[in-house]
Amino acid sequence: MKVNNIQLLILTLVFISVLLLYKNSKLEFLELYAYDLLIQHHPAKIETSSVTVITLTENDFRKQKRWEISDELLANILIQLLDYQPRAIGIDAYRDFPVPPGNKRLEKLFQSYQNIIVTTKFGNKKEKGFASPPVLKDTDQTGLSDMPVDSDNIIRRGILYLDDNKSIFYSLSFRLAMNYLQQEKEPIRFDGDEQGNLHFGKSTLKPFKPTSGGYEDNEIRGFQFLLDFCKPSESIHRYDLATFQAGNIPAEDFHNKIVLIGTVAQSHKDHALTSCNRQTEKDQPVSGVLLHAAATDQLLRFAQQGKSQLNTATDFQEILWILLWTLLGGFISQHSLSLLQQSIIWVGGLGILFFITDLLFANNFWLICVSPAIAWLLASILTTAQKAAQEKKDRSLLMNLFSKHVAPEIAEEIWQNHELFFAGGRPLPQKTTATVIFTDLQHFTTIAEELEPEILFNWLNDYLEGMTPLVAKYKGVVVRFIGDAIFGAFGIPIPRQSEAEIRQDAINAVNCSLAMQEKLIELNKKWKQQGLKPVGMRIGLYTGSLATGNIGDKDRMEYTIHGDTVNIAARLETFDKAQFKPDFFTQPCRIIIGEKTLQYLDNQFQVKAMGKIELRGKKETISVYEIIKKN
Repeated sequence: MKVNNIQLLILTLVFISVLLLYKNSKLEFLELYAYDLLIQHHPAKIETSSVTVITLTENDFRKQKRWEISDELLANILIQLLDYQPRAIGIDAYRDFPVPPGNKRLEKLFQSYQNIIVTTKFGNKKEKGFASPPVLKDTDQTGLSDMPVDSDNIIRRGILYLDDNKSIFYSLSFRLAMNYLQQEKEPIRFDGDEQGNLHFGKSTLKPFKPTSGGYEDNEIRGFQFLLDFCKPSESIHRYDLATFQAGNIPAEDFHNKIVLIGTVAQSHKDHALTSCNRQTEKDQPVSGVLLHAAATDQLLRFAQQGKSQLNTATDFQEILWILLWTLLGGFISQHSLSLLQQSIIWVGGLGILFFITDLLFANNFWLICVSPAIAWLLASILTTAQKAAQEKKDRSLLMNLFSKHVAPEIAEEIWQNHELFFAGGRPLPQKTTATVIFTDLQHFTTIAEELEPEILFNWLNDYLEGMTPLVAKYKGVVVRFIGDAIFGAFGIPIPRQSEAEIRQDAINAVNCSLAMQEKLIELNKKWKQQGLKPVGMRIGLYTGSLATGNIGDKDRMEYTIHGDTVNIAARLETFDKAQFKPDFFTQPCRIIIGEKTLQYLDNQFQVKAMGKIELRGKKETISVYEIIKKN
């Protein structure tokens, strides 16, 4: 890869800028958005679950005529549930003070069954905490409901435990999972190592760091892990309270299972946004009890199935990843390509980057993609722009040498294909097949005599400024202006190598002529409003062999084309011109072509035969046609 000093500076600045933006959390929201898309595309595959949820709805609270779960109702649910012999019961309702009636009865149940876990809240700067029920203080029957909330109010992480530098407080999901696992035949391993990793059953969990994945300078409290779902799996059975109390439930959904009890009522506002909730109209926020159920299920899969947690790259690996895409962006700028080709490569590069990220994520590895994508685009676009600026400067030097010899359009072609043109410091003569165009305004001399010079030249420039871009638009070249007449060709200066190219040149010439007619209609209407006369225009087109080259001396050299094709096109334009009666506002142009041009048009245009005619100065006759419109 050949990179000049300026491009090397650009790549360095791009790399440093993107890295600083990423490391200062300015791109974190985009990386997290990309994570959401990935987790939606690759959610955890759960066939069965050992977790069941009993939900309380708005109707349940209306029946008891209060908006809290009374101790009596909770005790009744527990008594009925205990008959199914679940391994662990989680209550996602704060009980830091009694909610009579029935508080003594509920306290007795808490004391009698040590597999009942009641939620508490550690709290933070924004939210106050909630204590455990007094009867359960200093026991293992409480679990935290806390879950880290990201800056965009989305929950993407779960917690194993928090600490206040004095004591460790385990999460509700962890307490429930441990209660379940301790009743397995084989003892569950739960210990840490010197690296800070946690051995949990068949899995080894690495602590989540402030810079893991797309996070930067994230506040990490306790031991966290990335949730592997964006919404709870349907394999987690759910029953509303009315269905449960009626007993219309399969016993196997409760026996030897973890059962969570909690509200899904919207009025309780115990709901959270997850990675699936960016479009809340499609996916409603998840209730807290279902979120805890899904986190509990994930911990069971860690311990029982050896499910690996989602791995992330190290800081150094992320830096190398951004650097790699910066250098790749600089590499593609070294190839001279069209804007369309460059755009395709830019999009293709992004596609490859996102494909790699998606493939890695499917294999349990989260690698950032937004920051390297920005580095890729900035590096490739800026270095391409610098290369284009340098080429423009070099081309300007070429124009200083040839601007007095050739038109700008031809000079551009020469620049792109200069190896075909130069020999001894001057362009070589070429032979090619092209379609020549001649245009002329009808009665221009008469109109010119009636106008003041300033008005005349403004009017003429208005006309030429409208027509000239159309020639370039349809890939033609204006060879010369002859007063009001335009002399040009489609198929120069690069010699055509195939019939397909010649055919396309002919079609372009006719399309250009029809576009000129539409433009002239527009100009005629404008001129009429300005008090100027509308005009008609004759156009002659002919396709054939011709020669291109430079004529003149070293001080005054001009690029031009010569040959019988040029003469015939000029004569077709003037053919029977006295009979042409233009309709200035519907069909102000007469477009005449020869038979050789017609042969290349592939019946794309409606034509009218004008017979065989003998052109002045030629012995043989040629068939002439008028272009009416495009088919």
